[in-house]
Amino acid sequence: MEILRDFIVMFFSTLRDVLPIAVIIFGFQFLVIRKPIPQMRQVLIGFTYVIIGLALFLLGLEKALFPIGRLMATQLTDPEFILSGVQSLSSAPDWKDYYWVYLFAFAIGASTTVAEPSLIAVAIKANEVSGGAISVWGLRIAVAIGVAIGIALGAYRIVTGIPLHYFIISGYVVVVIQTFYAPKMIVPLAYDSGGVTTSTVTVPLVTALGLGLAETVPGRSPLLDGFGLIAFASLFPMITLMGYAQLAQHRARHAQSKEQKKEASAQNNNPAPMAHQ
Repeated sequence: MEILRDFIVMFFSTLRDVLPIAVIIFGFQFLVIRKPIPQMRQVLIGFTYVIIGLALFLLGLEKALFPIGRLMATQLTDPEFILSGVQSLSSAPDWKDYYWVYLFAFAIGASTTVAEPSLIAVAIKANEVSGGAISVWGLRIAVAIGVAIGIALGAYRIVTGIPLHYFIISGYVVVVIQTFYAPKMIVPLAYDSGGVTTSTVTVPLVTALGLGLAETVPGRSPLLDGFGLIAFASLFPMITLMGYAQLAQHRARHAQSKEQKKEASAQNNNPAPMAHQ
């Protein structure tokens, strides 16, 4: 019965959070636009489904995903685990000894991003408005790779102690340069993708990893070094998504150029017959 009690608490908590959204939507519809909502019954049923689904989703995260994520982060950053791969246990571990942490950061970044509900919603809408030109899975994978690289690089930064602003400034310089060369239709979506990745699933696990690293790596401050991974998770998807679009554009141009050369070669080998005088 404890699970049922937790679900009821989560349900009313979710209802309280969703209520302002409903008030704004229905308030503007009835007081500003002053028109009835079509299919009102279906809309209300949909809101109910959303609240129940969110409550179940958050309860599942709280009971399963968050505890195991925190446990994994704590165990992987435990000095005893890190030093188990060091020949001399009396020596301090080098940044290369944290390879399991980097791998875990990459894997957890990719997996949580693929499962991120906000990214799924954005990918579906982008596919709809682009007429299928933007693939749902292509967008999700490109963003997931960016988050994975960003979090792994952020973990490396915590271990080595390199100042955060070096990475962030360098990353945004790359983003600005890419903005001029990437397809224009993908640039706004790439900028938005950095925000939608840092949501319900990603943030708690990434924050736990950063704080766990900062608390166990000698000479690191949880306040100064433990945070900042979310910035990496927001920055690098912009780079990978624009890079994915640039690569697709290059391949399309190459295929088009190859087709044009093929057609020109065919015309040269089969010249049109001369007209009879």
